[in-house]
Amino acid sequence: MERSLRGARVATYVYFVLCGTLMGAWVVHIPAVEERVGISHATLGGLLVLLGLGAFVGMQVAGPLTDRLGARVVVPAGGVLCGATLVLPGLSRDPWTLAGSLLVFGFCNGCLDVSMNAHAVHVEKAYGRPVMSGFHATFSVGGVLAALAAAAATSAGLHPAATLAAVGAVGIVIALASARALMPAASAAESNGSTDSPDTTCSTGSTGSTDTAGETHTSPAVGRRGTAGRVWLLAVLALMVMLCEGAANDWSALHLKDVLGAPAGTAAFAYGTFAAAMTTGRLLADRFVARFGSMAILRHGAATAAVGITLVALGPWMWAAFVGWALFGLGLSGCVPQLFSAAGHADPAAAGANVSRVAGLGYVGMLAGPAVIGWLTHLVALGHAFVLLTLLCVTTAVGARVLRTESGRTPRSELAGVGH
Repeated sequence: MERSLRGARVATYVYFVLCGTLMGAWVVHIPAVEERVGISHATLGGLLVLLGLGAFVGMQVAGPLTDRLGARVVVPAGGVLCGATLVLPGLSRDPWTLAGSLLVFGFCNGCLDVSMNAHAVHVEKAYGRPVMSGFHATFSVGGVLAALAAAAATSAGLHPAATLAAVGAVGIVIALASARALMPAASAAESNGSTDSPDTTCSTGSTGSTDTAGETHTSPAVGRRGTAGRVWLLAVLALMVMLCEGAANDWSALHLKDVLGAPAGTAAFAYGTFAAAMTTGRLLADRFVARFGSMAILRHGAATAAVGITLVALGPWMWAAFVGWALFGLGLSGCVPQLFSAAGHADPAAAGANVSRVAGLGYVGMLAGPAVIGWLTHLVALGHAFVLLTLLCVTTAVGARVLRTESGRTPRSELAGVGH
């Protein structure tokens, strides 16, 4: 079992890298596609809504399917579909075809995203210690790889469609080759049967009971209602955090190019800087979660992100923008993994459905972020529109208390006793 579990963890890393690379390949080609289609920033912001809408729908479809069919079926299917549709935005010649392309690609990306996160929850539970941030770190690695590849392709004068098609084809091969190492449905079900589940630690028909650790548990019915409410609170925080991430994904390169006058190749590294900082933070986050808890990671991370994006918004120098994007990425790095992990562990038997709710509302933020920033450019300069992200980061830091109930103690009390 240990060998197969290690294989499942490695496969999860692979799919996170794949998802990050596929999405990153689109993100760094946004300026080129915008110019090719001949649309304004505001129009682009409206069209990017469809990407998030497609992702949201895909997540709501794939989440329950993952619970029912297992990650070994749904995750590789999502990877193949995502790789196959990556080229579509690069082939678009007008706003209508770009709209359809973004909707389809977003749907497929959402299927891959939520199914691999649901699988990651089961792997984390089986390991018995925090590993979720490490998975999300490899997603950021994919973004860095995409930024480097796009910068090289742009410098070489390659057509965006050719680059996107090549990345997508490699992605399909990787998705199929890694499928067998994923945990089968039966193994995932075994990880759900641990005694830390809120519903399995309670006596049927009682209004409350106390375990040996002295913690009070409510009845299954009350527990389910409490779990559902908490999952939606987590989803609201995910909306705000992922709105910030979406804005960085879609506007970082354009900010350096249009506001600070950077060349296209240099502008692509704005997103690369953000993604590299995300990677660094997520590689370190699991250790800090185990020591300080999820609430501290979310609170202090959101505060750091607020400082970084304020520097981007108000700093007139290119070096200040790079520092700001780095701080923004570092601060946000640990936020989403903790929210997803808390949702999945709230009821492991419905991990896919719960993660789909949090990720789905988060992708509403991804959907709204680029659009809102685009609409704000009608009123203020692009850089000044980023002040909205400062306010959202501050609000997230204040709302981090929601993780105190369960996620804040998961590394020390719950996960430490699972699977060992």
